[in-house]
Amino acid sequence: MAITQVSPKNLQQQLQEDPQAYFLLDVREPFEYQIASLEDSVLIPMNQIPARLDELDKEQAIVVICHHGMRSENVAYFLDQQGYNKVFNLTGGIDAWARSCDSEMALY
Repeated sequence: MAITQVSPKNLQQQLQEDPQAYFLLDVREPFEYQIASLEDSVLIPMNQIPARLDELDKEQAIVVICHHGMRSENVAYFLDQQGYNKVFNLTGGIDAWARSCDSEMALY
């Protein structure tokens, strides 16, 4: 099954309309999260996801975020296999968000 992609611009628009529309799951490493992160996103590094599934609500729409969109897509597939059916991948990751939505955000 393909994971639904959400573009940075689309996500930004939807969050402006409803800040609670998505649970923003950042799966990068803590040092990356400190460089740049989305407001209200929750950091659970990729390697901790299996042990921390109980922190995620299967009824909530989840957008998975990483640096360029590859790790997050892998996590999105994993979550889908665990029964989370409202999972989205941020296309291009935090890098694409910084380039298209937030010029103040640090690039790395």
